[in-house]
Amino acid sequence: MKKILIVDDEPNIVMSLEYTFKKNNYEVFIARDGQEALDILKTNFPDVIILDIMMPTVDGFATLEHIRKDDNLKHTKVLFLSAKNKASDIEKGLALGADAYMTKPFSIKKVVEQISDLLV
Repeated sequence: MKKILIVDDEPNIVMSLEYTFKKNNYEVFIARDGQEALDILKTNFPDVIILDIMMPTVDGFATLEHIRKDDNLKHTKVLFLSAKNKASDIEKGLALGADAYMTKPFSIKKVVEQISDLLV
């Protein structure tokens, strides 16, 4: 069973993604901010992470920097899913090591497709 970590502070987004990925036979972990995600990643190693950028405590950019420096996680696939839709934000996310970047609002179907592509 593939493992996915969803990191977002918007409850409706978390609920819809969690429901969809559980329905698609993923083991799902949830974090409401970057710090909670980093705490989860100390003991759980997901196959893929869906990561928001604008969150309290530790934002998505800083979270990804920590992930890419960790030998146990540096090859984990990361999809940024963010309302930050400027070209400079997308470029920064990819430069920091995100494998893909999608903007909000989003289609659940497109997110599932993107995750499937990342895990091939």
